Amino acid sequence: MTQTLGPVMLDLEGPRLRDEERELLRQPAVGGVILFGRNVEDAGQVRELCRAIRRERPELLLAIDQEGGRVQRLRQGVTRLPPMGRIGRDYPVTPEVTRRLCQDAGWLLGMEMAACGLDLSFAPVLDVDDGRSTVIGDRSFAADPGTVTTLGGAFVDGLHEAGMAAVGKHFPGHGGVAADSHHELPVDERPLDALRARDLAPFAALAPRLEGVMPAHVVYPAFDHRPAGFSPAWLGMLRETLGFKGTIFSDDLSMAGAKAAGSPAERARLALSAGCDILLVCNDRAAALEVVEACDGRVAKRPARLRYARARPDLDALDALPRWRRVHARLEAMAAD
Repeated sequence: MTQTLGPVMLDLEGPRLRDEERELLRQPAVGGVILFGRNVEDAGQVRELCRAIRRERPELLLAIDQEGGRVQRLRQGVTRLPPMGRIGRDYPVTPEVTRRLCQDAGWLLGMEMAACGLDLSFAPVLDVDDGRSTVIGDRSFAADPGTVTTLGGAFVDGLHEAGMAAVGKHFPGHGGVAADSHHELPVDERPLDALRARDLAPFAALAPRLEGVMPAHVVYPAFDHRPAGFSPAWLGMLRETLGFKGTIFSDDLSMAGAKAAGSPAERARLALSAGCDILLVCNDRAAALEVVEACDGRVAKRPARLRYARARPDLDALDALPRWRRVHARLEAMAAD
């Protein structure tokens, strides 16, 4: 029988579990925890925090945003990763070397996060950068859809080598709008044909190889008036046309780009109705409690498949691996550029 999880992924206040958080994690509607910078001191502390969470609920899905560059929550005791755009910059000159480095980067990230006790990082970013989006920018591998597909696919291969799931974001593409969905609801006015030819291309190519996808809090009125994460049309396309069979994570329902959908409970209902499996509710404990209550009795089967299923690497022994030493040195040098 496939294990089920509650549909809510929430955050914590600090680097150690509080008594009230232990009680919250025992709620059946809670299916996972995402760590932010305030929860992180160093790799060893994250490993202990993950162990403490698992003592309360062993089955919970534990996640982090560890893309590299400016989006790297854990920095002490692991490799300092460059932004993926820095790696992708070399692709026109040394395509095969760059592709292999992206695969190595995915492997190293997966090994380090698994060693810290985490199940997944929300990576890779599959947005195509067109120079307008400050929130995406060099988080994207490149401005060319083919390059994003190739390098994103290599990164996915590396994660899989390490035994870790890959979560592509932000479907169907956040790179074509200047507004930041953390602070407002962006609207991408381009016609659907333009989206298909550019932003959708990496998702269309890689959807069968991804275990998770996170839709954008962006409206694309040429296809639907609702933000993608609340849109049965967009999420239906993802599943039915692109063949995606994994877990759909809502982007954070506390972001400004989601608030137009109503109260926290209403946002949760609309996201689930649209096709999301897991709801992220972060940086707003009152909203998280409301969503947990609204999701009482709901379960999802797909997310349980994302748990890290191998024997975890030893955090203190990673530097004994020649591949880790080689890739670590290369990525740290690029991060310092």
